[in-house]
Amino acid sequence: MSRKALMSEPVCLIENDETNKLSINKEALQILTRITEPLVVVAIVGKYRTGKSYLMNNLAGCKKGFPQGSTMNGKTKGIWMWCGLGDVKKGNSKNDTWIFCLAVLLSSNLVFNSLGTIDQQAMEQLHYVTELTKRIRLRVSGQKEDETVQYKRIFPSFTWCVRDFTLELKHNGKDITEDEYLMISLKRKQDYNLPRRCILQYFHSHKCFVFGFPVIPKKLKDLENLADHDLEGEFVAQSKRFCNYIFRSGSIKTLPGALVVNGRMLGSLAVSYVEAIKSGAVPCIENAVVALAESENTQAVKDAVTKYEAEMNRHVGTFPTETEKEFVQLHLECEKTALEVFMARSFQDNEQTHQRAFKDKIKSVMKRFSQRNEDKSSQFCMKLLDKLNQTLQTNIAENYYSKPGGHKLFLEEKKKIMETYKTRPGRGVKVLHS
Repeated sequence: MSRKALMSEPVCLIENDETNKLSINKEALQILTRITEPLVVVAIVGKYRTGKSYLMNNLAGCKKGFPQGSTMNGKTKGIWMWCGLGDVKKGNSKNDTWIFCLAVLLSSNLVFNSLGTIDQQAMEQLHYVTELTKRIRLRVSGQKEDETVQYKRIFPSFTWCVRDFTLELKHNGKDITEDEYLMISLKRKQDYNLPRRCILQYFHSHKCFVFGFPVIPKKLKDLENLADHDLEGEFVAQSKRFCNYIFRSGSIKTLPGALVVNGRMLGSLAVSYVEAIKSGAVPCIENAVVALAESENTQAVKDAVTKYEAEMNRHVGTFPTETEKEFVQLHLECEKTALEVFMARSFQDNEQTHQRAFKDKIKSVMKRFSQRNEDKSSQFCMKLLDKLNQTLQTNIAENYYSKPGGHKLFLEEKKKIMETYKTRPGRGVKVLHS
């Protein structure tokens, strides 16, 4: 399903209201529920007026969508989605940290946007990264001393986009790539080293893009109304390189155990994390996955039973089956199809609790169809016997068998009826005898 078929403009997924309270937008959840494909989730974070909206609009293939205001007021607040997630706007320090943590928890590709160069000031803007392990728990039983490897498996990739970059990419007199520039900047020994160390330790891959000025400053306020030919050619080319990188190499959102996340599952995770924050707790990935598994497995049972009923209903018109064996074979085929539906959605059903529930419900539904099959058989047999007995009943009413030798004629007619009855197909599993 295309993005435009789902939504014509960005929708706020996690709202951050004027009182700095977080809440889930139900409209956004409904949209996510309709996305059954695996997701590549891109979160673009950074200070306001750093070009986040421009990048997200480009990823969405549109010039407009996320507003690109020209004033000092950020135009997006909370976490908005449109072919992904995006945008952090300053509200208060505590809420900003939670918004950043949610962006990390929900995305598979985290993009940090800043202006100028990767310097000390830019690093200070990323101080939220130092709070991640305090604000996010991997498991209920408590953190181990060093869980760096586990965080790398769960956290998104990290991409740093530097807007309005004017330096030459050189180090010690040699040309360097953007990625080398990032790694050199992250490994510099300076007083403010914690953000650098966290970026290197907690994100599994690192990428960098530098952008020149898009237009002269006085035209920035009209950026969303400008065509590509109105922008600096190098800026347009770099924007396309960034988008192509995300499209080709963007990580698919997964959970522990290599579980691939679709839209419905992403919505459930968002609800779990926000509810944890609102309750004053620290979001726990293990708890969220357990809650997601319970929800998905419960719905998997419902979907599978619905599929079984639909498949069996397609065959009701052929009832009654000639034999019980034929009915059982039909049941097994439909059950197999339903089980495939269950297995496609179910996960972490380690004790097979939900699979047993699926089997029990199928058994109950099967009994109803078995009864319908038997009822159809009984009805067919009764109608057939009534039809075959019409001549016999007419002769009895007319005293045809009262004459000499009539009893013999009666027995012969009855035998003829039973022989015809026994050879007639379609009587099913409840064959009546007369």
